[in-house]
Amino acid sequence: MFRALFQALILGGCSLLAAAATHLLHPRAPALYLQKAAPREDEATLERVKGEWQNRVIWLDARPEEQFRQEHIPGARPLNEQQFDSQLVELFDLLQTAEVPVILYCSGERCEAARRVRERLLQIVPLEQCFILKGGWPAWKAAQP
Repeated sequence: MFRALFQALILGGCSLLAAAATHLLHPRAPALYLQKAAPREDEATLERVKGEWQNRVIWLDARPEEQFRQEHIPGARPLNEQQFDSQLVELFDLLQTAEVPVILYCSGERCEAARRVRERLLQIVPLEQCFILKGGWPAWKAAQP
């Protein structure tokens, strides 16, 4: 009886260690608790968009076309990985002459898709102010009344 209990505790402990190691080492591990981390250098918060730039920005939606069609930030234009080339052709003149910041967002809080789109975009169009919306679409939705 005690031997079976001891073995169960050992197995449970090993499982817990493996889970903890996976969470700590995995690049896309979810946060175990909510935290207010400072924006990264390539990120902009909604507060900055509203305050510093007074909502005068170009919004680019890096989510798939289907999500964009369902709902998006008013005035946003689609620029996603799947249709990057064709969508960029439509946006090229606007972006080349942009005098306001360009803000990309996607459906996740970490905005990996928006980061990849931003990287490709900056290789083609030399934008001085191009940022990822901190918190992405979820942050925008949460801020709406």
